Amino acid sequence: MAQHYYMQDLIIDFIEYMEVERGRSSKTAENYKHYLERFVEFASAELTVDQITPELVRRYRLWLNRYQSVYGEELGMLTQSYHLIALRGFLNYLSKRDITSLSPSKIELPKTHKRQVTFLHYDEVERMIDAVPSDGKEANLRDKAIIELLFSSGLRVSELVNLNRDHINLKRREFMVRGKGQKDRPVFVSSRAAEQIETYLSARHDSLDPLFISYSRNHGATNTSGDFRRLTTRSVQSMIGKYARLAGITKHVSPHTMRHSFATDLLMNGADLRSVQSMLGHSNISTTQVYTHVTDQHLRDIFEQFHSGREQG
Repeated sequence: MAQHYYMQDLIIDFIEYMEVERGRSSKTAENYKHYLERFVEFASAELTVDQITPELVRRYRLWLNRYQSVYGEELGMLTQSYHLIALRGFLNYLSKRDITSLSPSKIELPKTHKRQVTFLHYDEVERMIDAVPSDGKEANLRDKAIIELLFSSGLRVSELVNLNRDHINLKRREFMVRGKGQKDRPVFVSSRAAEQIETYLSARHDSLDPLFISYSRNHGATNTSGDFRRLTTRSVQSMIGKYARLAGITKHVSPHTMRHSFATDLLMNGADLRSVQSMLGHSNISTTQVYTHVTDQHLRDIFEQFHSGREQG
């Protein structure tokens, strides 16, 4: 007699498998858990995995498309895709364990529009740096260093705030960072960014570990690690947005925009896609290919401007 497995019981096993066997970050695993629990919420707490059918998935897709939160917010097409990707991953896990359920290949993802990449040209980055007051205050020296470092390294904001002083070698202008999925990669720093960081660190009067610290938080704690003063991702997001506005940049600018700008700048100046993939820490080349439509347009503009066969005015 076939054994019946409750989906709710297997979700935790799957999440642990993702973290331990697949090396996914705890944040990714947490998101998958949330998406799968929403599927159980839709179907039934008593749902067994052999009861997952194409018809159930079809009704689930319709439910996701019509879903509204208590605030009346709907799920975007990309978010709906994430729910289905999580379900497909779960079914794939069941298949590996020889547990009878729906084939992962039966999960079709909705078509989504290509993601539009917002990026800054270097003159816009310079305008942001110039918008930071040059008064020698530690907080302002820190902000200049962060803007330069984000643009020159392609760091994720979570990676940036977790840096300690002893992580970064300013003489060699390179260091290792542990990114998504606990994967290490080399990060390189421009001479301008290294100079800004050195200026900032020289002005510091503390011996705390974090490379970037907060100047607005309660300073009462005394542990030497300095984690109570470590800058948060939200603080960096707020700071980047503020200086973009002060620089007169009308598009939405976030730390991730700086990462996009890093990648786009490299590609526009001739870097190959595989190298950029490595520098960004993308596990899949398709993630990096989101930048190609930007650089393709750049190449078209050059062709139209310089090719001898262009129309003569």
